[in-house]
Amino acid sequence: MSRIFGYGEDALTLWALKNKLSVILNAFNDPSDPEDCVVFYRPSFGRSGGNLSAQFGEFDAIVASKQTIYLVESKWDNNSRFDKKEVVLRSEQVLRHQLLKWYINNWDLTYSAENWDKIREKQGSISYKVIPPKTSLLAKNLQFILTNLIGNLSSGDKVIVENVLLFFYNHACSKPPAQVNGDFKIVPIEYGEENKNNFISL
Repeated sequence: MSRIFGYGEDALTLWALKNKLSVILNAFNDPSDPEDCVVFYRPSFGRSGGNLSAQFGEFDAIVASKQTIYLVESKWDNNSRFDKKEVVLRSEQVLRHQLLKWYINNWDLTYSAENWDKIREKQGSISYKVIPPKTSLLAKNLQFILTNLIGNLSSGDKVIVENVLLFFYNHACSKPPAQVNGDFKIVPIEYGEENKNNFISL
């Protein structure tokens, strides 16, 4: 089998999704088995457009356990000294999480391309964005992702959505921050022991 090495935030995110999913679940006292989770790596919802655009960017990951959906942003220490107390996410990153949470809270598993107008009827509650037309690639992506995320939940109650900032740090040169702006929870993950000359084995 070939050996794959990756570098930077994207590689660390994929490594964590494969090997450290329990760390994320434990941070939220989620008893779900990692094997029962649905994971999307780098799911795209188009580019981050303006108010007249339906597009709202790309997540680093989205995870659905049996009881919670986690919307994930990733940051790392760049394998160098990091001792800031706070990470500041850009406004478009915070907005991206707000938008997908809106879609999750307004999605029904009976929705499909045939009755896409059901979700479009709720447009008024997010007037600062546009719901994509049902024939668009974005609408198809949303249908598939939302159906799989919500369909994985075991509870019929209101969906719980958590915003997660995965912060990857090498304890030899840095430490994780204590704060982040927005409604996010920092989940620190130490990668120093996996660090091989600035690369990580996938």
